[in-house]
Amino acid sequence: MTPIDFRRHLHAHPELSFHETATAAFIAEQLAAAGIECRPIAGTGVLARIEGRNPLATHDEEGNGSATPGHRPAVVLRADIDALPIAEQTGLPYRSQNEGVMHACGHDLHAAVLFGVLQRLAAAPDFAGTIFGLFQPGEECNPGGASLVLAENPFEGYDVLAVLGEHVEPQLEVGTLGFRAGKYMAANDELRFRLHGTGGHGALRTQLKDPVAAAARLITELLALNDAECVLSIGRVEAAGATNVVPDKVYLEGTLRTFDEARRTDLHRRIAELAASVDGQHGTHTEVDIDRGYPCVVNDAELVALSTNLAKCTDLLIKMLPMRTTAEDFGHYCRHYPSLFYRLGVGAAAGRTHTATFAPDERAIAVGIDFMHRLALQILTDKNESK
Repeated sequence: MTPIDFRRHLHAHPELSFHETATAAFIAEQLAAAGIECRPIAGTGVLARIEGRNPLATHDEEGNGSATPGHRPAVVLRADIDALPIAEQTGLPYRSQNEGVMHACGHDLHAAVLFGVLQRLAAAPDFAGTIFGLFQPGEECNPGGASLVLAENPFEGYDVLAVLGEHVEPQLEVGTLGFRAGKYMAANDELRFRLHGTGGHGALRTQLKDPVAAAARLITELLALNDAECVLSIGRVEAAGATNVVPDKVYLEGTLRTFDEARRTDLHRRIAELAASVDGQHGTHTEVDIDRGYPCVVNDAELVALSTNLAKCTDLLIKMLPMRTTAEDFGHYCRHYPSLFYRLGVGAAAGRTHTATFAPDERAIAVGIDFMHRLALQILTDKNESK
């Protein structure tokens, strides 16, 4: 099966986060057909493994050779495989057959790129070390499939030189890759507030402990926390009152995005303090629930340098990227291994991700395969030559 056919099958049969049962079965079937070893991981994910047939270089401390080798060098290639709860409106012949579910974020294309890379590696495993192909479930919602993958400790006994991942980018044309060293994508936390007061007739305010007024004040205080590396938004406000009825309770939901773990922790404390202060002013009681999401994506600077040099040598265009306040559970890998998350151009005509009409240019698949394949081999080659 070609990578394009692989992608179109996934696109036509999308499944939501942690429900990718048929998706995983299809991926395992196609890997087996290509002679690639694989096993389930994180419930509905698939982990493939290809061992290089070239011998590893081993040296003692003086570089004289024949020392006992340590952990086997490895590179992990990751693609996410879950879809979104969106009703597709592309009109494509291979459009979603699952009502209300769509690959609207390019995960089908990510998986197709990874499948194509693994096909090439299996056909010519001329490298020293191990390459893992990780088809990861559940990127789109907490707790994130990456955390479940790492909980299984699948790379124990290996020296993981790099975890590589990509994401489609309609703001880049096909043939262009986007990179950023260091902090790249934000950590994300879900915020929920339940404000309890004493409601009643809207004309008799002296009898009230008004949770609506408290909620308005709290929202104002929370939004004042925003700055260049902190984004806080409240997206849901529920107050079931009427024109002359103040309710007993108000419910708020929002999101917090940060780029530094110390700042993140401090903001969690500050949010609780603001809620307590507002309660003191209005006589209300607020329950604060902060659901900790993904960590920040931090790209390894050496991997970015290696990647940009490789891209230049293969006549690809390069765009250096600003920080993004969107989040990715790839950040979990960044906390454990040298990692690189980069952008693959799919053309402006694709439209916006997370919309019902998103349709990336499939020519990007070949670009993605060639680059990821070359990069994985280069990382292993550099490691072997440095011994």
